Amino acid sequence: MGVYTFVCRNSGGEWTAKQHSGEIEASAATPYELQRRLVAAASAVDSACGVQSSFSMVSPSSAVFQVIVGAVGGGAMISGGAAVGGAAASGGGAAEAPKEEKKEEEKEESDDDMGFSLFD
Repeated sequence: MGVYTFVCRNSGGEWTAKQHSGEIEASAATPYELQRRLVAAASAVDSACGVQSSFSMVSPSSAVFQVIVGAVGGGAMISGGAAVGGAAASGGGAAEAPKEEKKEEEKEESDDDMGFSLFD
């Protein structure tokens, strides 16, 4: 299992990232594309199955991105991070999005439903 942490910065409309303690670097026009490139680079270094990633905005022009290779068995992918950061990076395999549960709206009870009224 390998853990790769990147410091990401936006300067002049281009996002760049450098590994915190390593030699992997990448750049892209969007945070999403940068995440994809960093996951690909980390996966090329560490060939274990399964990728987990997390993208967190620190300020409007900086972020921290972490890739964990080999964290999940069976090639599944789990992703998370700030919604501002965009979609999470793909680990090469297609991951199914969790299905949203339908919530039934609670029906407001009126005074008539209770058999009495406050104004009687």
